[in-house]
Amino acid sequence: MLAKYAVHVEDSRGRRHPEPAHPYRNDFQRDRDRVIHSRAFRRLEAKTQVFTRRYSDHFRNRLTHTIEVSQISRTIAAQLNLNIDLVEALALVHDIGHPPFGHAGEKALDAAMRDHGFSFDHNLHALRIVEDFEIRYAAFRGLNLTFEVREGIIKHSHDYDAADHPELAEYLLDLRPPLEAQLIDLTDEIAYDTADLDDGYEARLLTVDQIAGGVSIFDRSLREVQLLYPNAPEKLLFNEVVKRVFDTLVGDLITNTRQRLDDTGADSLDAIRCHPGRMAAFSAPIEKERRALKDFLYENLYFSPALEGEKEDAERIVGELFAHWMEEPNDLPRSYREKAAHEPLPRVICDYIAGMTDPFIYQQYEKYCRD
Repeated sequence: MLAKYAVHVEDSRGRRHPEPAHPYRNDFQRDRDRVIHSRAFRRLEAKTQVFTRRYSDHFRNRLTHTIEVSQISRTIAAQLNLNIDLVEALALVHDIGHPPFGHAGEKALDAAMRDHGFSFDHNLHALRIVEDFEIRYAAFRGLNLTFEVREGIIKHSHDYDAADHPELAEYLLDLRPPLEAQLIDLTDEIAYDTADLDDGYEARLLTVDQIAGGVSIFDRSLREVQLLYPNAPEKLLFNEVVKRVFDTLVGDLITNTRQRLDDTGADSLDAIRCHPGRMAAFSAPIEKERRALKDFLYENLYFSPALEGEKEDAERIVGELFAHWMEEPNDLPRSYREKAAHEPLPRVICDYIAGMTDPFIYQQYEKYCRD
Protein backbone atom coordinates (compact mmCIF):
# COMPACT_ATOMS: atom_id res chain seq x y z
CA MET A 1 0.00 0.00 0.00
CA LEU A 2 1.47 3.31 -1.06
CA ALA A 3 1.42 6.17 1.42
CA LYS A 4 -0.68 9.22 0.59
CA TYR A 5 2.52 11.26 0.25
CA ALA A 6 4.00 8.83 -2.30
CA VAL A 7 3.89 9.35 -6.05
CA HIS A 8 1.07 7.27 -7.51
CA VAL A 9 1.74 6.21 -11.07
CA GLU A 10 -1.84 6.87 -12.13
CA ASP A 11 -1.29 10.52 -11.17
CA SER A 12 1.84 10.89 -13.30
CA ARG A 13 2.12 14.01 -15.40
CA GLY A 14 2.94 11.69 -18.27
CA ARG A 15 5.45 11.63 -21.08
CA ARG A 16 6.48 14.39 -23.44
CA HIS A 17 5.21 12.23 -26.29
CA PRO A 18 2.04 10.33 -25.28
CA GLU A 19 2.18 6.55 -25.66
CA PRO A 20 -0.44 3.81 -25.26
CA ALA A 21 -0.48 2.01 -21.93
CA HIS A 22 1.60 -1.17 -21.77
CA PRO A 23 -0.37 -4.38 -21.14
CA TYR A 24 1.64 -5.55 -18.09
CA ARG A 25 4.06 -2.79 -17.01
CA ASN A 26 3.21 0.57 -15.49
CA ASP A 27 4.89 3.76 -16.70
CA PHE A 28 7.58 3.86 -14.01
CA GLN A 29 8.47 0.22 -14.64
CA ARG A 30 8.83 1.03 -18.33
CA ASP A 31 11.08 3.98 -17.46
CA ARG A 32 13.26 1.71 -15.34
CA ASP A 33 13.55 -0.77 -18.19
CA ARG A 34 14.34 1.93 -20.75
CA VAL A 35 17.19 3.17 -18.57
CA ILE A 36 18.60 -0.34 -18.13
CA HIS A 37 18.54 -0.98 -21.88
CA SER A 38 20.13 2.35 -22.82
CA ARG A 39 23.65 2.63 -24.18
CA ALA A 40 24.52 5.27 -21.59
CA PHE A 41 23.66 2.84 -18.79
CA ARG A 42 25.84 0.11 -20.28
CA ARG A 43 28.76 2.51 -20.51
CA LEU A 44 28.74 2.97 -16.72
CA GLU A 45 30.45 -0.42 -16.46
CA ALA A 46 33.64 1.11 -17.88
CA LYS A 47 33.62 4.41 -15.97
CA THR A 48 35.64 4.97 -12.81
CA GLN A 49 33.97 5.32 -9.43
CA VAL A 50 37.11 5.90 -7.31
CA PHE A 51 39.63 3.28 -8.43
CA THR A 52 40.54 2.48 -12.00
CA ARG A 53 41.06 -1.10 -13.09
CA ARG A 54 44.79 -0.61 -12.59
CA TYR A 55 44.14 -1.49 -8.96
CA SER A 56 41.76 -4.42 -9.31
CA ASP A 57 38.64 -5.66 -11.09
CA HIS A 58 37.11 -6.17 -7.64
CA PHE A 59 36.53 -2.48 -6.95
CA ARG A 60 33.33 -0.59 -7.70
CA ASN A 61 32.77 1.09 -11.03
CA ARG A 62 29.91 3.47 -11.86
CA LEU A 63 27.63 0.57 -12.78
CA THR A 64 28.16 -1.54 -9.67
CA HIS A 65 27.82 1.61 -7.54
CA THR A 66 24.53 2.37 -9.29
CA ILE A 67 23.24 -1.14 -8.59
CA GLU A 68 24.10 -0.73 -4.91
CA VAL A 69 22.27 2.62 -4.77
CA SER A 70 19.25 0.95 -6.35
CA GLN A 71 19.23 -1.84 -3.75
CA ILE A 72 19.46 0.58 -0.82
CA SER A 73 16.82 2.86 -2.31
CA ARG A 74 14.32 0.05 -2.85
CA THR A 75 14.75 -1.15 0.73
CA ILE A 76 14.16 2.29 2.24
CA ALA A 77 11.30 3.09 -0.13
CA ALA A 78 9.50 -0.08 0.92
CA GLN A 79 9.78 0.85 4.59
CA LEU A 80 8.37 4.33 3.91
CA ASN A 81 5.61 3.03 1.61
CA LEU A 82 6.96 5.00 -1.33
CA ASN A 83 6.68 4.10 -5.01
CA ILE A 84 9.43 1.50 -5.41
CA ASP A 85 9.21 1.47 -9.21
CA LEU A 86 9.86 5.22 -9.38
CA VAL A 87 12.64 5.00 -6.80
CA GLU A 88 14.33 2.21 -8.72
CA ALA A 89 14.15 4.12 -12.01
CA LEU A 90 15.65 7.20 -10.34
CA ALA A 91 18.42 5.22 -8.65
CA LEU A 92 19.41 3.52 -11.90
CA VAL A 93 19.52 6.77 -13.86
CA HIS A 94 21.10 9.01 -11.21
CA ASP A 95 24.73 8.70 -12.42
CA ILE A 96 24.09 8.26 -16.12
CA GLY A 97 25.45 11.74 -16.90
CA HIS A 98 28.89 11.23 -15.35
CA PRO A 99 31.92 11.49 -17.66
CA PRO A 100 34.91 9.11 -17.60
CA PHE A 101 37.46 9.18 -14.75
CA GLY A 102 34.99 9.87 -11.94
CA HIS A 103 35.01 13.25 -10.22
CA ALA A 104 38.43 14.12 -11.64
CA GLY A 105 36.99 13.83 -15.15
CA GLU A 106 33.98 15.93 -14.20
CA LYS A 107 36.20 18.63 -12.69
CA ALA A 108 38.39 18.77 -15.80
CA LEU A 109 35.44 18.86 -18.17
CA ASP A 110 33.78 21.67 -16.23
CA ALA A 111 37.05 23.64 -16.20
CA ALA A 112 37.43 23.23 -19.98
CA MET A 113 33.87 24.39 -20.54
CA ARG A 114 34.27 27.43 -18.29
CA ASP A 115 37.20 28.59 -20.40
CA HIS A 116 34.62 29.07 -23.16
CA GLY A 117 31.82 30.58 -21.09
CA PHE A 118 29.94 27.32 -20.43
CA SER A 119 29.87 24.73 -17.64
CA PHE A 120 29.32 21.01 -17.10
CA ASP A 121 26.79 19.56 -14.65
CA HIS A 122 26.31 15.80 -14.68
CA ASN A 123 22.63 16.04 -13.67
CA LEU A 124 21.82 18.40 -16.53
CA HIS A 125 23.87 16.25 -18.87
CA ALA A 126 21.88 13.19 -17.77
CA LEU A 127 18.71 15.01 -18.77
CA ARG A 128 20.20 15.72 -22.20
CA ILE A 129 21.03 12.03 -22.56
CA VAL A 130 17.51 10.77 -21.85
CA GLU A 131 15.83 13.59 -23.76
CA ASP A 132 17.98 13.66 -26.88
CA PHE A 133 21.11 11.52 -27.15
CA GLU A 134 19.59 8.05 -26.81
CA ILE A 135 18.19 7.07 -30.20
CA ARG A 136 16.11 3.91 -29.87
CA TYR A 137 12.59 4.71 -31.05
CA ALA A 138 11.12 5.68 -34.40
CA ALA A 139 8.46 7.95 -32.92
CA PHE A 140 10.69 10.29 -30.88
CA ARG A 141 14.24 11.15 -29.81
CA GLY A 142 15.46 10.11 -26.40
CA LEU A 143 13.80 7.69 -24.01
CA ASN A 144 10.57 9.66 -23.56
CA LEU A 145 10.61 9.15 -19.79
CA THR A 146 7.81 10.31 -17.54
CA PHE A 147 7.88 13.78 -16.04
CA GLU A 148 8.55 12.37 -12.55
CA VAL A 149 11.72 10.58 -13.63
CA ARG A 150 12.99 13.57 -15.61
CA GLU A 151 12.25 15.85 -12.66
CA GLY A 152 14.08 13.50 -10.32
CA ILE A 153 17.14 13.42 -12.57
CA ILE A 154 17.76 17.12 -12.11
CA LYS A 155 16.33 17.66 -8.61
CA HIS A 156 17.38 14.60 -6.60
CA SER A 157 20.59 16.22 -5.34
CA HIS A 158 20.40 19.90 -6.21
CA ASP A 159 17.94 22.78 -6.13
CA TYR A 160 18.21 24.81 -9.33
CA ASP A 161 17.24 28.48 -9.51
CA ALA A 162 14.67 29.25 -12.21
CA ALA A 163 16.37 32.56 -12.93
CA ASP A 164 19.64 30.80 -13.72
CA HIS A 165 18.05 27.89 -15.58
CA PRO A 166 14.99 29.07 -17.51
CA GLU A 167 15.29 25.96 -19.68
CA LEU A 168 14.21 23.91 -16.65
CA ALA A 169 11.08 25.94 -15.90
CA GLU A 170 8.74 22.99 -16.51
CA TYR A 171 10.26 21.06 -13.58
CA LEU A 172 8.59 23.00 -10.74
CA LEU A 173 11.84 24.51 -9.50
CA ASP A 174 10.06 26.48 -6.78
CA LEU A 175 8.85 23.21 -5.19
CA ARG A 176 10.62 20.34 -3.47
CA PRO A 177 10.92 17.05 -5.39
CA PRO A 178 8.87 14.03 -4.21
CA LEU A 179 10.30 11.86 -1.45
CA GLU A 180 11.17 9.22 -4.04
CA ALA A 181 13.65 11.66 -5.58
CA GLN A 182 14.84 13.08 -2.26
CA LEU A 183 15.93 9.61 -1.16
CA ILE A 184 18.38 9.16 -4.01
CA ASP A 185 20.94 11.72 -2.90
CA LEU A 186 21.00 10.19 0.59
CA THR A 187 21.18 6.57 -0.55
CA ASP A 188 23.95 7.61 -2.93
CA GLU A 189 25.85 8.95 0.10
CA ILE A 190 25.29 5.73 2.07
CA ALA A 191 26.43 3.62 -0.87
CA TYR A 192 29.66 5.41 -1.63
CA ASP A 193 30.63 6.24 1.97
CA THR A 194 30.55 2.57 2.97
CA ALA A 195 31.77 1.17 -0.36
CA ASP A 196 34.73 3.56 -0.50
CA LEU A 197 35.77 2.50 2.99
CA ASP A 198 35.67 -1.08 1.73
CA ASP A 199 37.58 -0.41 -1.48
CA GLY A 200 40.07 1.85 0.30
CA TYR A 201 40.81 -0.89 2.81
CA GLU A 202 41.09 -3.53 0.06
CA ALA A 203 43.51 -1.24 -1.81
CA ARG A 204 45.59 -0.99 1.38
CA LEU A 205 45.25 2.78 1.40
CA LEU A 206 43.25 2.72 4.63
CA THR A 207 43.81 0.68 7.79
CA VAL A 208 41.34 -0.37 10.45
CA ASP A 209 43.16 1.63 13.13
CA GLN A 210 43.34 4.69 10.89
CA ILE A 211 39.62 4.62 10.17
CA ALA A 212 38.73 3.98 13.81
CA GLY A 213 40.88 6.91 14.87
CA GLY A 214 39.08 9.31 12.55
CA VAL A 215 35.52 8.02 12.26
CA SER A 216 33.48 7.65 15.44
CA ILE A 217 30.66 5.63 13.88
CA PHE A 218 33.25 3.11 12.66
CA ASP A 219 35.12 3.05 15.98
CA ARG A 220 31.93 2.41 17.96
CA SER A 221 30.98 -0.49 15.71
CA LEU A 222 34.52 -1.89 15.79
CA ARG A 223 34.43 -2.15 19.59
CA GLU A 224 31.15 -4.07 19.40
CA VAL A 225 32.49 -6.46 16.78
CA GLN A 226 35.74 -7.11 18.64
CA LEU A 227 33.77 -8.22 21.68
CA LEU A 228 31.57 -10.52 19.60
CA TYR A 229 34.35 -12.04 17.47
CA PRO A 230 37.62 -11.72 19.42
CA ASN A 231 39.41 -14.32 17.29
CA ALA A 232 38.14 -13.36 13.85
CA PRO A 233 40.64 -12.33 11.13
CA GLU A 234 40.93 -8.57 10.63
CA LYS A 235 39.26 -8.63 7.20
CA LEU A 236 36.16 -10.33 8.60
CA LEU A 237 36.08 -7.92 11.52
CA PHE A 238 36.29 -5.08 9.04
CA ASN A 239 33.41 -6.51 7.01
CA GLU A 240 31.24 -6.79 10.13
CA VAL A 241 32.01 -3.18 11.07
CA VAL A 242 31.16 -1.80 7.64
CA LYS A 243 27.92 -3.77 7.68
CA ARG A 244 26.99 -2.16 11.00
CA VAL A 245 27.89 1.32 9.76
CA PHE A 246 25.73 0.66 6.72
CA ASP A 247 22.79 -0.56 8.82
CA THR A 248 23.09 2.41 11.17
CA LEU A 249 22.86 4.89 8.29
CA VAL A 250 19.99 3.10 6.56
CA GLY A 251 18.03 2.54 9.78
CA ASP A 252 18.44 6.14 10.89
CA LEU A 253 17.32 7.49 7.51
CA ILE A 254 14.16 5.39 7.66
CA THR A 255 13.36 6.21 11.28
CA ASN A 256 14.15 9.91 11.10
CA THR A 257 12.32 10.50 7.83
CA ARG A 258 9.27 8.68 9.19
CA GLN A 259 9.42 10.84 12.34
CA ARG A 260 9.68 14.04 10.30
CA LEU A 261 6.64 12.99 8.30
CA ASP A 262 4.71 12.38 11.52
CA ASP A 263 5.86 15.64 13.11
CA THR A 264 4.83 17.77 10.13
CA GLY A 265 1.63 15.87 9.44
CA ALA A 266 2.57 15.58 5.77
CA ASP A 267 -0.21 13.47 4.28
CA SER A 268 0.01 14.27 0.57
CA LEU A 269 2.48 14.75 -2.26
CA ASP A 270 1.58 18.45 -2.29
CA ALA A 271 2.60 18.68 1.37
CA ILE A 272 6.00 17.17 0.50
CA ARG A 273 6.45 19.53 -2.43
CA CYS A 274 5.47 22.63 -0.45
CA HIS A 275 7.50 21.87 2.67
CA PRO A 276 10.19 24.54 3.30
CA GLY A 277 12.97 21.96 3.13
CA ARG A 278 13.58 18.39 2.11
CA MET A 279 11.73 15.88 4.27
CA ALA A 280 14.12 12.93 3.81
CA ALA A 281 17.05 13.32 6.20
CA PHE A 282 19.29 11.69 8.76
CA SER A 283 18.90 12.62 12.41
CA ALA A 284 21.25 15.37 13.61
CA PRO A 285 23.65 13.03 15.51
CA ILE A 286 23.94 10.56 12.62
CA GLU A 287 24.25 13.36 10.05
CA LYS A 288 27.20 14.70 12.06
CA GLU A 289 28.84 11.27 12.04
CA ARG A 290 28.12 10.79 8.34
CA ARG A 291 29.78 14.11 7.54
CA ALA A 292 32.79 13.11 9.62
CA LEU A 293 33.02 9.87 7.63
CA LYS A 294 32.81 11.77 4.35
CA ASP A 295 35.44 14.28 5.48
CA PHE A 296 37.71 11.39 6.47
CA LEU A 297 37.38 9.84 3.01
CA TYR A 298 38.20 13.13 1.29
CA GLU A 299 41.26 13.68 3.43
CA ASN A 300 42.61 10.14 3.52
CA LEU A 301 41.39 8.48 0.30
CA TYR A 302 40.10 10.75 -2.45
CA PHE A 303 43.02 13.19 -2.08
CA SER A 304 45.59 10.64 -1.00
CA PRO A 305 49.03 10.74 -2.66
CA ALA A 306 48.43 7.23 -4.01
CA LEU A 307 45.55 8.45 -6.20
CA GLU A 308 47.00 11.85 -7.08
CA GLY A 309 48.81 10.62 -10.17
CA GLU A 310 45.71 9.08 -11.69
CA LYS A 311 43.69 12.23 -11.00
CA GLU A 312 46.34 14.35 -12.68
CA ASP A 313 46.38 11.98 -15.67
CA ALA A 314 42.59 12.17 -15.92
CA GLU A 315 42.53 15.96 -15.84
CA ARG A 316 45.34 16.21 -18.38
CA ILE A 317 43.72 13.76 -20.79
CA VAL A 318 40.33 15.48 -20.68
CA GLY A 319 41.85 18.95 -20.97
CA GLU A 320 44.19 18.14 -23.85
CA LEU A 321 41.56 16.27 -25.85
CA PHE A 322 39.09 19.11 -25.39
CA ALA A 323 41.70 21.63 -26.57
CA HIS A 324 42.61 19.45 -29.55
CA TRP A 325 39.05 19.22 -30.84
CA MET A 326 38.53 22.95 -30.31
CA GLU A 327 41.49 23.54 -32.66
CA GLU A 328 40.76 20.61 -34.98
CA PRO A 329 36.98 20.08 -35.07
CA ASN A 330 37.32 18.08 -38.28
CA ASP A 331 38.83 15.30 -36.17
CA LEU A 332 35.47 14.81 -34.46
CA PRO A 333 33.20 12.02 -35.71
CA ARG A 334 30.86 13.08 -38.50
CA SER A 335 27.75 13.12 -36.31
CA TYR A 336 29.41 15.56 -33.90
CA ARG A 337 30.68 17.73 -36.76
CA GLU A 338 27.10 17.95 -37.99
CA LYS A 339 25.89 18.91 -34.49
CA ALA A 340 28.53 21.65 -34.35
CA ALA A 341 26.84 23.34 -37.29
CA HIS A 342 23.83 24.04 -35.04
CA GLU A 343 25.26 24.05 -31.49
CA PRO A 344 28.29 25.72 -29.86
CA LEU A 345 31.43 23.70 -30.52
CA PRO A 346 32.45 23.53 -26.82
CA ARG A 347 29.09 21.98 -25.94
CA VAL A 348 29.41 19.42 -28.74
CA ILE A 349 32.91 18.44 -27.62
CA CYS A 350 31.71 18.24 -24.03
CA ASP A 351 28.88 15.93 -25.03
CA TYR A 352 31.30 13.69 -26.89
CA ILE A 353 33.81 13.43 -24.03
CA ALA A 354 31.15 13.00 -21.34
CA GLY A 355 29.78 9.94 -23.10
CA MET A 356 33.14 8.18 -23.30
CA THR A 357 34.24 5.24 -21.20
CA ASP A 358 37.66 5.21 -19.57
CA PRO A 359 39.17 2.80 -22.16
CA PHE A 360 37.78 4.78 -25.11
CA ILE A 361 39.07 8.15 -23.93
CA TYR A 362 42.51 6.59 -23.48
CA GLN A 363 42.34 5.42 -27.10
CA GLN A 364 41.36 8.87 -28.31
CA TYR A 365 44.18 10.45 -26.32
CA GLU A 366 46.70 8.07 -27.83
CA LYS A 367 45.37 8.83 -31.28
CA TYR A 368 45.26 12.62 -31.13
CA CYS A 369 47.49 13.86 -28.31
CA ARG A 370 50.50 11.60 -28.20
CA ASP A 371 53.56 12.86 -30.09
